[in-house]
Amino acid sequence: MELLQLHYFRKVAELEHMTHAAEALNIAQPSLSKAISRLEEDLGVKLFERYNRQIKLNDNGRIFLKRVDAVLHELQEARRELGEYNQHTDHTIRLSVTIPRVLPDLISEFLSNEPQVHFKQYVQSVPIMTEKLRSGELDFCISSVPIKGDDIKWQPLMTEEILLIAPPGHWLESKSHVSLYELKDESFVSMNEGYGIRNLTDNYCQLAGFQPHIAFEGDEPGVIGELVNKGLGIAFIPSVSLIGNKTPHLPVVRLQDPICERTIGLAWSTRRYISPIAEKFQLFLADYFEVLEKELRETAAIRSVET
Repeated sequence: MELLQLHYFRKVAELEHMTHAAEALNIAQPSLSKAISRLEEDLGVKLFERYNRQIKLNDNGRIFLKRVDAVLHELQEARRELGEYNQHTDHTIRLSVTIPRVLPDLISEFLSNEPQVHFKQYVQSVPIMTEKLRSGELDFCISSVPIKGDDIKWQPLMTEEILLIAPPGHWLESKSHVSLYELKDESFVSMNEGYGIRNLTDNYCQLAGFQPHIAFEGDEPGVIGELVNKGLGIAFIPSVSLIGNKTPHLPVVRLQDPICERTIGLAWSTRRYISPIAEKFQLFLADYFEVLEKELRETAAIRSVET
């Protein structure tokens, strides 16, 4: 059994089409077919079921594929670790963030001490982020939705309060706290369904006994405050979003019954080699969010006193 055969097998298993796999591997189809046949002979079992021109991975193939993925993954990680050990250092950190508001300050602070680092930042759904963590395309994910998996580690970084903003002159302007149920007849400006903050706040409203009326929903967090300012409705807003808020004149109200919070965490693959610079960034994140959480709580306490 040769390493090249394993690469060939994985591509055929992925595409389940011999011609397409041969094209992707840039080899002749007869050569690929012979390589797969030799692999099956070595193993003593068939890995694919063949139906005329179609080819389908069978149960044997699925069992073998799981092991092949693990072997090739370990080889990839070995190359990375050897490169680090022999000082072919990659200073790139591949990061996906579902809360982009914190990113500029976070990155700039880290780069002030580690200017040689190059960040690649991605915005993706949680399922895609999970797969990219496993494949090694991402080093870390900072998310307000827990990322779960047998080979995924999830480390909570901070818990923040979810607040409410309202248009100027709204009856909420005179309130410092409000019961969530009191908002059952209000119109809301919100993110689209599928976003972590939307799913979370919808669940909180259901706990309070009502389904929120969404007057406007979209996928641009930056315009939520502007739409509230125009009087389209009220909106839930995470505390961290008030940092450098472009609409500081909007009334901000704390919620109770229930108190609304969300946890931001860091996810990474336990199967991947973590470079020294990535480990340093991991420690930096824990300190950064600890300080940020403290600042947000102090700000909330001051706001309560002022109102």
